[in-house]
Amino acid sequence: MRRPLAILLVAVLAFLAAGCGGSSKKTAGGGTTTTASCAKADLNLVSAGKLTVGTSNPAFPPWFGGSEKTPWKVSDPRSGEGFESAVAYAVAKQLGFTNGEVEWKVVPFNLAFAPGPKKFDFDMNQISYVPARAKAVDFSDSYYNVNQALVVVKGTPIANASSIAALKPYKFGAQLGTTSYDYIVNQIKPSKKTAVFDTNDAAVASLKNKQIDGLVVDLPTAFYVTAVQVSNGKILGQFPTVGTPEHFGMVFEKGNSLVACVNDALSKLRADGTLQSLQDKWLAKSAGAPVLK
Repeated sequence: MRRPLAILLVAVLAFLAAGCGGSSKKTAGGGTTTTASCAKADLNLVSAGKLTVGTSNPAFPPWFGGSEKTPWKVSDPRSGEGFESAVAYAVAKQLGFTNGEVEWKVVPFNLAFAPGPKKFDFDMNQISYVPARAKAVDFSDSYYNVNQALVVVKGTPIANASSIAALKPYKFGAQLGTTSYDYIVNQIKPSKKTAVFDTNDAAVASLKNKQIDGLVVDLPTAFYVTAVQVSNGKILGQFPTVGTPEHFGMVFEKGNSLVACVNDALSKLRADGTLQSLQDKWLAKSAGAPVLK
């Protein structure tokens, strides 16, 4: 083959490859996804024409709202009320879906970021980005930066503690697999073994029964626990950020090209003030807890 003809052929093949391959984008989970288009018809979905969103059951305020309705307990993610529900529907709208085209699936917390195929397009369940989790799934960019907080029972000895150092003699609890548990073990470093629970409901019950001295959860959840679940509960304080700020991300099956499109949607919602507006509406009171140092 003559050299000019060979060069021309290479150029043509490169052009065709570029036209078919789409654009590559780096994900928050450390991987790279390629998407030819974020048009609704081109999205990589588990069910054509529907956006399937996962979360656990019960669905608690302030993340979800509305009246309890089968199969959902406490709140109903389909209501559009509560921060995560509202954000999910705002992202869906950006992607071209109506509210009626959004379908919610019950997905236990730990299964959301377990390896393997997913029955959801993305999951929203106050799941913090952690590098170890991102080996099995992909994460969207942050939709909420969060601090951990400590809930105690009024009148108990721990309720008088005013520093992290003063917390070490006490027994703590947290839901299995959460960054709340990690914070207890790695930052508080209590002298007593931390109690681990399959659900946050079980952890709250243990606090009410005084089987643990303190419960660590994210700050907005702490306000719900003290307002509704533990009548004599008290937020002792929130913990300072250690290292990279903790943030919640939507969770996707590893390699799903939908991540890039959701990140584009979040970027637009952040730029036009929608994310901040929803945070102010549903999570406003979460700013008032003192910081434990």
